[in-house]
Amino acid sequence: MEWGMANRMAQLIQADGRCVFLPIDHGYFQGPTRKLEQPRKTLEPLLPYADAVFITRGVLRSSVDPDNAKPIILRVSGGVSMVGKDLAHEGLTTSIEEAIRLNVSAVGISIFVGSDYEHDSLLNLSKLVDEGEKYGIPVMAVTAVGKEMEKRDARYLALSSRIAAELGARVVKTYWCPDFEKVVRGCPVPVVMAGGPQVDTELEVFEFIHDGLSKGAVGVNLGRNIWQNDHPVAMVRAIRALIHENATPQEAQGVYDSVKNEGS
Repeated sequence: MEWGMANRMAQLIQADGRCVFLPIDHGYFQGPTRKLEQPRKTLEPLLPYADAVFITRGVLRSSVDPDNAKPIILRVSGGVSMVGKDLAHEGLTTSIEEAIRLNVSAVGISIFVGSDYEHDSLLNLSKLVDEGEKYGIPVMAVTAVGKEMEKRDARYLALSSRIAAELGARVVKTYWCPDFEKVVRGCPVPVVMAGGPQVDTELEVFEFIHDGLSKGAVGVNLGRNIWQNDHPVAMVRAIRALIHENATPQEAQGVYDSVKNEGS
């Protein structure tokens, strides 16, 4: 691995081999998502606890101060919305020159395996990898499912993750699922977890994160589970304890409760 690529990967995945990525890119297809209506206000109290932020160029420029930033994973795919016909019909929206200009640590793109636009999204990934490798910028592939949540099973996610790695992604973001070890085992690059199942308590979130870590994931890329929580700072600090301090779910719950009671 060349120095520039290795340096950027080290900015993302910390010395302990783990990472906490914080995505706030949801507006690129959802618009002003609940509790992300004002991205700067949402992000600022959470920024100290993130290892990197997944974000679009518009929100990066408008809502993150250049002198108080974390490593940036730049969302470079889009062109669709929740009210359009098909969320899978994404294209590349941001050039590699723009990524260089913004001094990002990585670029991120969604792929839609099994959709009508599978071919397009996989070629988009391939083209982005070609450009990223040329300049030493890693690509994070996101195994998106659009509106088809039933696709979040180990067989499908293992297929999507492996294809992403085969096409050159340096990191894969995918959903936690039962039998998650099958997903990680078949993916030869680091795997970070997106959201898991719909759950009712913080402890259940901590449990699926802990399970995924025990099965080989290197960290998380969690947004709504953090910033839509009633106590987002408590949530991100508890998740950080799971990832970087090897806390158990019960210990993470203790961190959450303690920080919540401090008034986060």
